[in-house]
Amino acid sequence: MYKIIKIFLISTLSLVFILSCGIYLALNLSLPRLSGELLSAHISKDITLERDRLGTAVITGQSRKDVTYGLGFAHGQDRFFQMDLLRRNAAGELSEIFGEKALPLDKNRRFHQFRKRAEGIVASLPITEKMMLQTYANGVNDALAEQHLDSFEYLATGTKPKPWVPADSLLVIYSMYLDLQGRTPTRDMVLTQIEQLHGQEMLAFIIQNSSYQAALDGSLLPTKSGAIPRLSPSSLLAAKMTDIEEPLDIGSNNWAVTGELTQSGKGMLSDDMHLSLAAPIIWYRAQLNYINTLGNKREKVQVTGVSLPGAPAIVVGTNGLLAWGFTNAYIDTADWVALTPADKILTEVETIVLPDSNIEYTIELSRFGPVKWVNEQAYGLSWVAHRDYAVDMELMALETADSVEQGLTLATRFGIPVQNIMLVDSDGNAGWTPAGAVPSRTNPSNTAQKANRFQINAWMEDEAVLPQVYNPESQRLWSANSRVMSSQAATRFGDGGYALGARAQQIRDRLFESTSFTEASFLKLQLDNEARFLSSWHQYLIRLLATQPTRFAKDIQLLRDWQKCACADSVGYTLVRGFRTQLIDTVFAPLETELNEIELSLSVVKRYLEPAIWQIITEQPESWLPEQYSSWDEFIISSYQASVTGLLAKHSEAGELEDLQWGKVNQLEIKHPFSRQIPLLSRFLDMPKVAGYGDSFMPAVQRGSFGASQRFIIQPGLEEQAVMMVPGGQSGHPLSDYYRSGFDDYAKQKSTALLPSEILHKITIKAGN
Repeated sequence: MYKIIKIFLISTLSLVFILSCGIYLALNLSLPRLSGELLSAHISKDITLERDRLGTAVITGQSRKDVTYGLGFAHGQDRFFQMDLLRRNAAGELSEIFGEKALPLDKNRRFHQFRKRAEGIVASLPITEKMMLQTYANGVNDALAEQHLDSFEYLATGTKPKPWVPADSLLVIYSMYLDLQGRTPTRDMVLTQIEQLHGQEMLAFIIQNSSYQAALDGSLLPTKSGAIPRLSPSSLLAAKMTDIEEPLDIGSNNWAVTGELTQSGKGMLSDDMHLSLAAPIIWYRAQLNYINTLGNKREKVQVTGVSLPGAPAIVVGTNGLLAWGFTNAYIDTADWVALTPADKILTEVETIVLPDSNIEYTIELSRFGPVKWVNEQAYGLSWVAHRDYAVDMELMALETADSVEQGLTLATRFGIPVQNIMLVDSDGNAGWTPAGAVPSRTNPSNTAQKANRFQINAWMEDEAVLPQVYNPESQRLWSANSRVMSSQAATRFGDGGYALGARAQQIRDRLFESTSFTEASFLKLQLDNEARFLSSWHQYLIRLLATQPTRFAKDIQLLRDWQKCACADSVGYTLVRGFRTQLIDTVFAPLETELNEIELSLSVVKRYLEPAIWQIITEQPESWLPEQYSSWDEFIISSYQASVTGLLAKHSEAGELEDLQWGKVNQLEIKHPFSRQIPLLSRFLDMPKVAGYGDSFMPAVQRGSFGASQRFIIQPGLEEQAVMMVPGGQSGHPLSDYYRSGFDDYAKQKSTALLPSEILHKITIKAGN
């Protein structure tokens, strides 16, 4: 028997070894070639593609068209699977790879018919833009053709990569619309249903203006609170306690100062776009070097920054004269229209492809847009992403702009989800404006409109006149997803889900603490995790627990030692943060329960609830107090206990408060999509775990898998001093030297240079057949 077991074990281990060697060999064969010479019929002159220690793609050629091919080739080598997911996400085509489990998401995406829209827009683009997209696609596809073996993701799913086509690049931009504006229609529908269920008074209570405001002109929206609406006994009785998800789509910062506040006299820009984080990271470091020809004038262009794999533009970067960065603008770009029996509803059928079958999916359409039924009422959605002006390649024009004034003019033409663009130039100027697609309609609404109020013609036009600020008297500019424009302009352009302005206020106030700035001081502000916003919650919780000092002695001591920051070793911060979240979830459970019954949630408006929850704490309305509690203090202390119990269950095996350090509770985990489904792959595919640093209401935004997707600091003309930190590597291949390159600097909050370092690899692509 022993001999049989021994033979079995040896055989099994041998098979495992052979299988492991086979997998390792296959993975190595799927690595792209990084050095050598190639031929391509898709370029007019030879180009080079070089890579430094981080894998930064340094592409040099004689024309923008040729380096576009080179960028497509680099993206195709390093990131094709991620590009494939982005186009499939927007088009609703993930089921073809992942099967039936992706069907709900695909149906959600098919509602917007983005594949059809992208193909239509490509057909109508100017010939130069159309050719640029085709050239980029040629580069991507030539990189695929060079592969000896498909990347591991296709081997694992048993699928084959499909060639890239020009419409796919527009689908990548549509994927950003879904990420950056996808909650705006949901927000408006939630507010519509709150009004339907509880009336205008409740709607006004939920979305009342916060005192956290930081507009560039200092204007304020009114913050006077009305009466708290009564909550019906039936709503209170039926309430079920559930976590109201805290949306992670809020969190980007940028700011700028003019040359008046720098030693060099050049403007300086900081930009950190906050997104959901996964491996590989969304951005791709690149430098493009080419000749720009205008008539008889030939100028060398060098543009350095990060690109979005799937599209041929440098999204955030510098050309030595001008630098630019973005935050999501959150102005209102969507309206629902309540349909009547007189409104005609048509249907279209789309085919969703599965690995071994197809299904037909029916979409209802109105003259306002696709139709959604909620609580037995039909609504048509008009969203700027559905308009022909929503996507284009105009962003690329920034590469050859030489001043803030020129950049502000160009920004009105961009076909991207509307952003706060911040620009600085080497002459010391700074400016801000909303950049992207904005409908010309003048009556944005938080709730569904009647058809007779819908400005259908204005929706067909992109707004050409947008607010802007150029060289402000204060010499400082800032944005952080909250309202930036004046209160008057805000009425005109509406609210599409603004962030609470606490983060913007903290940035603004920090900028006014100094009269001279450097790259180091800007990075310090990006990493500012002082808990200014939670200070009032901290004080309130200590006062509340002090009413029972013996019972909560340990809690009170930890709260007093909280360090006033979202610091890794702070337990007190965790207690305050958890208490606030739990209390909001508990108090608003009656509304959340009702919305859940029609498949909606307060999640998309949770950021608005800060003034409402404080009004309830202060006034303690009887109709909002659950009947099992005799007083509001009892109820609120119970919420605190529930918060602590939940945190301990999740983060402490021993049930000790000391285990609730914020760095552990808010640990940064950047995972690969495959490891989320197969945890055994985590050690091979994920970035190392890092103790949490920062939170949602401060400049240093960081949650478990959400945070700064890049950190960029630049004075145009001083690129050698510039910073570009990215939380992950260039390559999507886990065996590549570039899979985790750059992550260590990011995790240690160590500056990473923007400019490429010593070149380690070089591909020469020669023009020819």
